[in-house]
Amino acid sequence: MLLSLVVIAVVAALLTIHPFVTYPASLLLLRRWCRPSAQPAVAPGAPRRVALCFCAYNEAGVIGDKIVNLRLLREHLPELAIHCYVDGATDGTDRILADHADLLRLTVGSERRGKTFGMNTLVAQTDADIVIFTDANVMVSPDGLPRLLEYFDDPTVGCVCGHLVYVNPGETETSRNGALYWRLEEFTKRLESETGSVVGADGSLFAIRRTLHQPVPETIIDDMYVSLTILCAGYRVVSAGDVLSFERAATSARDEFRRKIRIACQAFNVHRLLWPQLRKLPPLTLYKYVSHRLVRWFSIYFIALAGLASFGVLVLLTDWASASLLTLAGIGGVTTAHLLGVGRVRQACDILLAMLGVGIGVIRSFRGDRFTVWNPAGSVRAAHTIIEPAVQPQRPAMR
Repeated sequence: MLLSLVVIAVVAALLTIHPFVTYPASLLLLRRWCRPSAQPAVAPGAPRRVALCFCAYNEAGVIGDKIVNLRLLREHLPELAIHCYVDGATDGTDRILADHADLLRLTVGSERRGKTFGMNTLVAQTDADIVIFTDANVMVSPDGLPRLLEYFDDPTVGCVCGHLVYVNPGETETSRNGALYWRLEEFTKRLESETGSVVGADGSLFAIRRTLHQPVPETIIDDMYVSLTILCAGYRVVSAGDVLSFERAATSARDEFRRKIRIACQAFNVHRLLWPQLRKLPPLTLYKYVSHRLVRWFSIYFIALAGLASFGVLVLLTDWASASLLTLAGIGGVTTAHLLGVGRVRQACDILLAMLGVGIGVIRSFRGDRFTVWNPAGSVRAAHTIIEPAVQPQRPAMR
């Protein structure tokens, strides 16, 4: 019994750290042998029709910055067509955008239908060769889009993901942890790209071949669904480390907790819908998906299992009373350190809270919950997003 509990605790602990430690480490080894072979470009640099699409709800506080950013993007890519869908805004976002008819095509929904409905509407409006998706609060490096288009010279590439930088890592412990997590995420995506494909895009900035777009069910989040269907169709999804976008991280732990619940529920709904196709992916790509996505969604449950097994080991080595006393003392010590503001402890507690949010999101997905519409986190929209890269653009050695 003792050995079984030790094995369970160790395996659960290893599964917990796998998406963050051993999985990236395995990709570092695999890229020695699994770099995708270079494909001959089809008419490199040939003119393409390009459209940029984004949706907005109540974004009056940031939409002015977005308009300035869009004009800069148009200067660097004059042929860029810009489409915006306003999802029943009540703060005048639509009126602000309506004053810029020279810049963008505006579609205003009279009621809230959700981002996915809006993106489907915008994609249906355009016959562009390449469609770029972004968010209303995300600012894109003005010179980034021409570089992004270069990735589509490779005919095997169906989707290109930009590199997101959080601009406010020093504001709070929550924003610091969010920025740290995302740096690891971008590092992992770069390794995935160097060994074949990234397993899913996020909505801050990504682009696709228009011919590969499949209309997304309205109750399903669009970014992950669109990118994964392209992956399942046999095309590569790659990370563009030299195409930067910028966004504020949530500064409130409560905002981040709610955001994790929503995103995990939406993502797991996509997983449940696409799993019959995803499980047929090539072995390496399937390993990436399981490691990066599936195992990570269950991290909090692996932590709980490791904790229970460890408690069982304590019971067998001592007795129930002593094991309980030691456990309560440990919990009490962590709680006290958190209340006293001990940095590493607070950071660990924030990370656990985020993992708990993900675990709750998975449960809500199984329960049948949908987040078709939602309100943007207030702390993300609390201030201007200034484009001041904390990292230099990195052009991958292999696309």
